Amino acid sequence: MSSSSLFRTKRVEQSIRDTEEPEHALKKSLSALDLTVFGVGVIIGTGIFVLTGQVAKNNAGPAVSLAFVVAGVACALAALCYAEFASTVPVAGSAYTFSYASLGELPAWIIGWDLVLEFALGTAVVAVGWSGYIRSLLDNAGWHLPDYLSGREGTPGFGFDILAAALVLVLTGILVLGMKLSARVTSLVVAIKVTVVLVVIVAGAFFIKGANYHPFIPKSKPVEAGAGLTSPLVQLMFGWAPSNFGVMGIFTAASVVFFAFIGFDIVATAAEETRNPQRDMPRGILGSLFICTALYVAVSIVVTGMQHYSKLSVDAPLADAFKATGHPWFAGFISFGAAVGLTTVCMVLLLGQTRVFFAMSRDGLLPRFFSRVHPRFRTPHRPTILLGVVIALVAGFTSLSELAELVNIGTLFAFVVVAISVIILRRTRPDLPRSFRTPWVPVVPILSVCASLWLMLNLPAETWVRFAVWMVIGFAVYFLYGRSHSRLAASRQAGEETLPGPRDGGTAR
Repeated sequence: MSSSSLFRTKRVEQSIRDTEEPEHALKKSLSALDLTVFGVGVIIGTGIFVLTGQVAKNNAGPAVSLAFVVAGVACALAALCYAEFASTVPVAGSAYTFSYASLGELPAWIIGWDLVLEFALGTAVVAVGWSGYIRSLLDNAGWHLPDYLSGREGTPGFGFDILAAALVLVLTGILVLGMKLSARVTSLVVAIKVTVVLVVIVAGAFFIKGANYHPFIPKSKPVEAGAGLTSPLVQLMFGWAPSNFGVMGIFTAASVVFFAFIGFDIVATAAEETRNPQRDMPRGILGSLFICTALYVAVSIVVTGMQHYSKLSVDAPLADAFKATGHPWFAGFISFGAAVGLTTVCMVLLLGQTRVFFAMSRDGLLPRFFSRVHPRFRTPHRPTILLGVVIALVAGFTSLSELAELVNIGTLFAFVVVAISVIILRRTRPDLPRSFRTPWVPVVPILSVCASLWLMLNLPAETWVRFAVWMVIGFAVYFLYGRSHSRLAASRQAGEETLPGPRDGGTAR
């Protein structure tokens, strides 16, 4: 098998035909509203209650609202690229499927392997966070779980987070039973979560003091450059350290709050289960991003208006701001909203991972056993159950705080690949019908790549090391199994007629 076979591309038409095989076809049941709800459900988590105050105090002051706008624009660049691909190639797998059609098999495998890690760790991290909120609420009610069932944090002997594992298993069961049921559950929980956020915004608006906004952009403070693997990679490479506050502090803050937006890309994994993906995928992706940006900006304006940024707490800034105004019961209300909201974050992350795994197995890069759908529910029940059980065990037995940033670097890597893929597919397949087109190509995709790379450079060097280790494992799995079991390779060897892709020296038609 020649090295050029590593970059063999899968025709878009073939990807779409694969979705029509009865044993491997997912049920189309989602609308634009369902997709928007999924997006809002996964984007809005605890960050809206915690991150806004933290960044205001440490990085930008009241100008944190502008930082959310900057981060929202950076995400919108990537979202425009995702919207074009998801509507043009409405196949499960998101960035994995897009790169298979444009960059080739090995790059597709790399991004698929990356997404499996990103979504798995994301689900486990969120489940552990949800468990912490629920234990806190139970403690307030006088109910206490035994230490050995409360997780690994601070437990010298045996420790298992029973609540985190139980949440993942329950959500696994819901996902197996069908996407429409999952969408209904998500809609209910998102409605509760958004209601809590709106109540906090409206109630907090009555306690705003104009003096707290002065100065809106505090005076700049340089940050001493660090050393070692815990420092951002950009510091180790160039000796550059970001500044807090001032105009540049807004961009420093944007690189932090950007991670509160991560999740809209998961909407693209449900493209194959959407009734009218050409119309609804762009609406779902861009609509959810716009709603979340508006809510983030509103919350940041409220929290910095309720209490001067320099006095905000780091652990629970919004809740403590209400306490400072003499309304402590809002703290419990906010904790309730965060706990309820995290259930949808966990569900949609698990949904995204199972769809990527399913798409990779349907292509033969992972065992085909996992690509058969349930005869009644038309869901990928085998990978859903497998991954659900594995993630439940990981969430139960592992302290995951140090691994959370792997989710961020994985997402940003996917953003880079999708943006590059849009440019390539525009050149190699200009004939493809595109119901939504990313504007100003290649300018918008290039800006998206630059923004994503800049944010990746701001992640700690140790995160890059862990990411590299996972990629090395992925290369080994591909060359030991995926390359020889690829359905695309089998069809080429069988002499089936194929259309030239970008690596074959022509424009596919």
